[in-house]
Amino acid sequence: MRIRTRTGLCFTLAALVGAAFGLATPPFSATASARAPKHAAAGATRDPQDVAARIVGEEMTTNGAWPKLAWLADRIGPRLSGSPGAAAAVAWTLEEFRRDGLSNVRAEKVMVPHWVRGEESARLVAPYGRRLLVTALGMSVPTPAEGVTAEIVEVDSLDALKTLGDKARGRIVLFSHETTAGREMAGYGATSPLRVKGPSEAARLGAVAALVRSLGTLRARLPHTGTLVYADDAPKIPAAALAEEDALLLHRLLEAGQPVRVHLSLGCVTLPDAESANVVAELRGRERPDEVVVIGGHLDSWDLGDGAIDDGAGVVMAMEALRLLKHLDLVPRRTIRAVLYMNEENGARGGKTYVETHKGEMARHVAAIESDSGADHPLGFRVAAGPGGEAAARALAAPLAAVGAADVKAADEGGVDIGPMKAEGVPLLGLRQDVTHYFDWHHTAADTLDKVEPRALAENAAAMAFMAWALAESPEPLPRVPPAAPPAAPAAPTAPAAAPAVSTKPGAP
Repeated sequence: MRIRTRTGLCFTLAALVGAAFGLATPPFSATASARAPKHAAAGATRDPQDVAARIVGEEMTTNGAWPKLAWLADRIGPRLSGSPGAAAAVAWTLEEFRRDGLSNVRAEKVMVPHWVRGEESARLVAPYGRRLLVTALGMSVPTPAEGVTAEIVEVDSLDALKTLGDKARGRIVLFSHETTAGREMAGYGATSPLRVKGPSEAARLGAVAALVRSLGTLRARLPHTGTLVYADDAPKIPAAALAEEDALLLHRLLEAGQPVRVHLSLGCVTLPDAESANVVAELRGRERPDEVVVIGGHLDSWDLGDGAIDDGAGVVMAMEALRLLKHLDLVPRRTIRAVLYMNEENGARGGKTYVETHKGEMARHVAAIESDSGADHPLGFRVAAGPGGEAAARALAAPLAAVGAADVKAADEGGVDIGPMKAEGVPLLGLRQDVTHYFDWHHTAADTLDKVEPRALAENAAAMAFMAWALAESPEPLPRVPPAAPPAAPAAPTAPAAAPAVSTKPGAP
């Protein structure tokens, strides 16, 4: 395959990149890079432009990430925490890391939720009968054995729900809001609270169940699952995602002024927590092996599809990044540690347990990178670090202009699994992909290998490999995340205010 280069940009950024690494950086030369031996002595070639070209050239030629993803998605498939698929994925990734010659390969115990979907169905029963396509939201409680039949009431936001009052009591609340598509994740970010928080908020008002219009961007009558989080102080009611077309049907019937009744049946079961593991492997650093750059994705997936884009792609990017650097003898100053987290989807136990297990090392974790937004073409990185971190990361990422991954943006987080490290001061980076079509298939039965384009996967693997190397090689690490500000002191007591006038309007407090 041909390697796309943007040499003009590389020339203009050469001085900045060189300063980041403490090097006098020569202009990028694809020809010189092509002549460089694959197995140069460790540390012999540490010019960032040359290293980037070698990594990109090797991965675009061999595409070593692809067969890994094909095995994980096609041969192992769904990997929900506590399932046989999750256990098989742990065993296979351990074997792969050892085959690739990595160091300190191990499984680190994580206790995970064990939720099983069971049978699920829904049917419109009034004003006429029709099957509806639903799938239970992760961690939902079941309906009674006979199911739940109730009238539908529709809202498009959590704020609108609050205005329903008694209108929600005894009903099924339908949360219906369009999830818009885009290269970034803003559309999903705007609607995901309806799925995560909506069921508990509906339960507070006396609703008997909740339906959520699927958080998808393709109208293909695919229900999209995803986890909900029950509030401790609210009743637990059954909740399911409804295919977008079916949500729109209910909306039209309600808009016509007709009472709409639905029957919902969910057979979910929550079993005792199960023992599982994060999978860990390392490329040991040549000078400061006790300092660590973490890379990774989450090994679990939802049970509907094969978990190719969410997050098999992120998993194999991390696996292939270590293999590439090992194969090319690009051993950086610090250790690069791949962590394949278990249970991101319905509990995030893997990320939390990793920090607990490595609490004494957190001061020596200099950065963490996560990829969990599919496998389309890379755009760059989002960075959560201390003052100056964005500029420093941008300088390090500059040689990735060749694969379009040099754009760096400041952010509050880098991903769910690495999120717990932020409180320990660890700078966080998220590998950004174009997610225009990611939410077409996200959390559905259509999350399968054919949704991944091999070239784009190779670009992502190369981008992760180079950025991990750059962070581990740079003489100065990124600025650490400053401690969170302490909570504000309570306000001094004031004189009692005059009693408010009592309103006589219906529904007033």
